[in-house]
Amino acid sequence: MNQYETVIVLTPLLSEEVAKEAIAKFSKIIADSGAEIIQEDSWGLRKLAYPIAKKASGHFHLTEYKASGELINKLELELKRDERVLRFLTVRLDRHAVAYNEKKRSGAFNKKPKQEAAV
Repeated sequence: MNQYETVIVLTPLLSEEVAKEAIAKFSKIIADSGAEIIQEDSWGLRKLAYPIAKKASGHFHLTEYKASGELINKLELELKRDERVLRFLTVRLDRHAVAYNEKKRSGAFNKKPKQEAAV
């Protein structure tokens, strides 16, 4: 089983509840296929770098999971069929990206350096 990340950009016209419902639909597809969801991260409403379908912002959501390759085709087909989805991107993570994500989840990058005691 490989490890993947999928970023989904939903249309900004959706309310928070409807956006969460759409993401739950895709998470259910992943879970029902026997994949292990490692992390989900909702980035909220963000500005797009360029307009897509005359929209300047979108609801961003990242899902990291372990799955077989057959799931990706099924998931991407569902993403293409859903008109609430503006864009999506699925990436297979190599061992370096997996190690980086594990460090990021453990908080290794958010630690502040120790300050010297005042003399």
